[in-house]
Amino acid sequence: MSTIRVLLVEDNEVYRSTLELLLPGRGGIEIVGSIGDGGEAAEAAERLDPDVVLMDFRLPHLDGAQATAAVRARAPRAAIVCLTAEATLEEREAVIAAGAVGFVEKGRPTDELVAAIRSANEQGASTA
Repeated sequence: MSTIRVLLVEDNEVYRSTLELLLPGRGGIEIVGSIGDGGEAAEAAERLDPDVVLMDFRLPHLDGAQATAAVRARAPRAAIVCLTAEATLEEREAVIAAGAVGFVEKGRPTDELVAAIRSANEQGASTA
């Protein structure tokens, strides 16, 4: 199993720290970066070259669709999975249209999040 390089973009420090503890090693996941601001997501993705960007929908400075579009422009190889506690159908459609490969609801079991990351990585690898 190859390592999946993941960039976390989540403004809630407690949730982000929890993901930093739970994800490494599960399903071959390595956290290569962790930031809390949507405005920094594209630069970090370009610099860190992750396979997957796990990005919150509600972020400071850019919303999920804006941050997704910015990451896709600067790191087109990275597959983006959006995390959300609440997003309308229109908001979800906007994020998918901007280039995300899917959504994961916050609060879902860790195994589901790992499966979503693995699936996104496979989708990203097939389009790279």
